[in-house]
Amino acid sequence: MNQTARTRPDGSEQRLSAAYDTALLDLDGVVYAGGEAIAHAVESLGTAREGGMHLAYVTNNAARTPEAVAGHLTELGVPAEPSDVITSAQAVARLIADQLPSRARVLVIGAEGLRVALEERGLVPVDSADDDPAAVAQGYGGPDMPWSRLAEASYAVARGVPWFASNTDLTIPSPRGIAPGNGAAVQVVRIATGAEPQVAGKPLPPMHRETVLRTGAERPLVVGDRLDTDIEGAHVGGVDSLLVLTGVTTPAQLLAAEPRHRPTYVAEDLRGLLAAQPAVDADGSDFRCGGWTASVDGGALVLDGDGEPVDGLRALCGAAWSAAGDGACELDAAKALGRLGF
Repeated sequence: MNQTARTRPDGSEQRLSAAYDTALLDLDGVVYAGGEAIAHAVESLGTAREGGMHLAYVTNNAARTPEAVAGHLTELGVPAEPSDVITSAQAVARLIADQLPSRARVLVIGAEGLRVALEERGLVPVDSADDDPAAVAQGYGGPDMPWSRLAEASYAVARGVPWFASNTDLTIPSPRGIAPGNGAAVQVVRIATGAEPQVAGKPLPPMHRETVLRTGAERPLVVGDRLDTDIEGAHVGGVDSLLVLTGVTTPAQLLAAEPRHRPTYVAEDLRGLLAAQPAVDADGSDFRCGGWTASVDGGALVLDGDGEPVDGLRALCGAAWSAAGDGACELDAAKALGRLGF
């Protein structure tokens, strides 16, 4: 992928499931939300898999084991094996194991997925700052993780114990809305100690390394709903990406994306994997996609035409990103997005 500032989404004459050998799929906000399958996800993934695309599930959520995640996906109608699942718990466990001797004690602030990943790397999970840990590993512990666990992490980190975090996503989607993620819990320990953790999850290199090692993908496509983890992670790894609008990213945030957060492709949901992607054509300062034309008038983005709303959004991306260059677009997009129903 070209690492210069992207000025518009790409087109693809082939359906994406044929153009790429492996889909590296985020889970929360892409395949499911709060445990329930997102509309069109099961059918789209089944069709992509039947067509020969390898599906791998790459999640920053460190709470569950790959076995549990694979079981959940299979129950939803998306058959998966534990080897198809890559978690930030696995990435942070490898990061810690690379720096500590075998059988080193690690204070676990998180759920079963993090504990199992550490054991897989030959490390010994402990539960107290008084157990003489050589490191602290912090991951998402679910909505009911007690405050006392964050205090335990703070005690150890304040004593100088090296601190590692599976990820720093501030939010996580749920059926009732957007909830605090592991990054919010990491911030609590940061405030208490003044320390900074080593972070493994998306968008950072340890997660990309873990994914490549476990999938062996040659032509991967990152599929996600977050600009600051999924899309930026693809940018860091130099691979193409598809943003789906089923999770936390809003159309307005997409238009304002700085270069490292601009996806290669944009789709409403996972049906985008099964389709060719229409090109966004530039004609001077006008950007056309489908039946829509987007441009800049004064301090606002404007949109003319009609057609599929997502095509209008793609055209608007061209106008917004081109105007912003290496920065973030600050043009007023409210009226243009309103025409698309966003």
